[in-house]
Amino acid sequence: MPPEMVEDPVCGMRIDPDDAAGTAEYGGKLYYFCSETCHDAFVANPATYV
Repeated sequence: MPPEMVEDPVCGMRIDPDDAAGTAEYGGKLYYFCSETCHDAFVANPATYV
């Protein structure tokens, strides 16, 4: 995985952080998401995905 790519913690998709559909912070770390669906699932229960 190139260093500029990040992994969506919900679905595992690798994405460019500049193209992320959303972000959320949890436990002092910023997470990036490929879609609003993944973002909303994470925000609803972040402990499930970290």
